[in-house]
Amino acid sequence: MHMSTVISPEIAALLKDPAALIPAIAQDATSGEVLMLAYMNAQSLAATLATGKATYWSRSRNELWEKGATSGHFQIVKSVAIDCDGDSLLIKVEQVGSACHTGDRSCFHRNIELQK
Repeated sequence: MHMSTVISPEIAALLKDPAALIPAIAQDATSGEVLMLAYMNAQSLAATLATGKATYWSRSRNELWEKGATSGHFQIVKSVAIDCDGDSLLIKVEQVGSACHTGDRSCFHRNIELQK
């Protein structure tokens, strides 16, 4: 199956800098729970839109990374929104399995106490 990794000119025009890495927040589409933050580039956003599976840019491996391709913990994309400045994304997903590589449902499972 051929997957498009070229962003359309219409979507590229919404991005502040189509060549930059874009923070992408993955949120559970049903509960609203924030699951993780990763980065996308124009290629990974195009792949996400083409396949309906969250695809990010791995900064450590310097390559496209389809969430769940190795672990089986896919993110089925329900919607994608871009913020008002065109420099961050909100990806609402159906999470299959855990979002965090530690096995936790969310990457945001370590609370820091407020010092009042």
